[in-house]
Amino acid sequence: MTRENYLKIMAALGAGALLPQNLLAELLTGEEIKRSDFGKDFVWGTATAAYQIEGGWNEDGKSESNWDYFTHHKHKVKNHETGDVADDFYRRYESDIELMRKMNIPAYRFSTAWSRILPNGTGIVNQKGIDFYHRVIDKCLKENIEPWLTCYHWDMPQVLEAKGGWTNREMLKWFEEYVTVLAKNYGDKVKNWMVINEPLSFTLAGYLGGVNAPGTVSFKNFYSSIHHATMGQSIGGRAIRANVKNANIGTTFVAMPFDGWKNKPINNEVAKRADVIINRMFIEPVLGMGYPVKDLPALKHVVKHMKEDDEQKIKFDFDFIGIQNYTRMVMKSLALIPLIHGLPVNPKKVTTQDITQMGWEVYPEGIYRSIKQFAAYPGVKKIIITENGAGFDDVVINGEVHDSKRTQYIKDYLKQILLAKREGIDIGGYFIWSFMDNFEWAEGYRPQLGIVRVDYKTQERIIKDSGKWYSEFLSGK
Repeated sequence: MTRENYLKIMAALGAGALLPQNLLAELLTGEEIKRSDFGKDFVWGTATAAYQIEGGWNEDGKSESNWDYFTHHKHKVKNHETGDVADDFYRRYESDIELMRKMNIPAYRFSTAWSRILPNGTGIVNQKGIDFYHRVIDKCLKENIEPWLTCYHWDMPQVLEAKGGWTNREMLKWFEEYVTVLAKNYGDKVKNWMVINEPLSFTLAGYLGGVNAPGTVSFKNFYSSIHHATMGQSIGGRAIRANVKNANIGTTFVAMPFDGWKNKPINNEVAKRADVIINRMFIEPVLGMGYPVKDLPALKHVVKHMKEDDEQKIKFDFDFIGIQNYTRMVMKSLALIPLIHGLPVNPKKVTTQDITQMGWEVYPEGIYRSIKQFAAYPGVKKIIITENGAGFDDVVINGEVHDSKRTQYIKDYLKQILLAKREGIDIGGYFIWSFMDNFEWAEGYRPQLGIVRVDYKTQERIIKDSGKWYSEFLSGK
């Protein structure tokens, strides 16, 4: 099939249509992608999060965060590891940002630590915390790197978590105050904002699964946290809009295709329910569609937490939607499992392709499918890939890291993004997760997802081959 015929077919079928993967593979065969293929306005970057890299957990007025408390007291992280030091970005931010510039990286997505800005959660602002992020932003601008700020990437002051965190409706006031402080302090320098990172992850894994902070296992907590986090996206968006002139505002979601094991109807139904939880539950209310209760009746327990006018307050006209795709899930029916009545099949039974350190199937076409699914919503103006990457077992040989699997992963996923973009979908950027190896939440330090290696004993940085490839790619035309 020629590219011209392919584009004609996709134009006729519409944004949500998917071509069979054998035809897509034919279109991709032998093509070497270039930066210029994506357009001159396409944003290229890397991403990190405050708790995962900063360290300095109790320095310069910063209070204990929920993740500090979780790692110090719950001991659920592998090897009892903590983010107390992590990549020591709090002290090394200048050299790390200089390294980004050396690697030709034009944009940097990072988050701020709420407990560094407002140690008590609300009220008195910690000027030393404010000043730190001013220095980070100023250094980015000095190095000609565009800062993209994420307001909430899973860490809050423990004093608020102790009051229920996202299960407490008061969180909406606390969060609005926090985002307003950020917008007023950094809005004259930062124009690109993300409100919340993956609300599914900290609600499902934190309040129901118990594997992330705060480590509870409660359907009641899960349902209330869903509604408050959904509302938080819009409340935060309005706080930025009110205080930052010409702000470009988005929020980010997990994006993951689901398939039924062996295409059996009972397994396909499980995949459909999983899709509701993972891909639809948070975005559809924001778009004014309400919670997808019809397709997952258990969400009636979320609706119970809605108050008068919540349906209107929950809506917000985001400038872009960030989607974060790494893999897909193949589901198999198991009636005893609550909510979706099934579990993912072990990827080793599903594919002959590589499995990452996180236990995820390498499935490049998944990002194409996710882009198509989210782009099909009429209320989505633009899509940005705010996270994509892979963890493999990296080895240092003569001072170098030859991570060919990660390099190939990035190339293959970018090709799928380009296919979607060629179909006319407005895709505005791509951020690799992650700039450097870091603390990967409940998995601790074993997963290595960075394009820069970090030796946690010496804090030495080594640009991996994937980072060198990305640097060369970004320097090209």
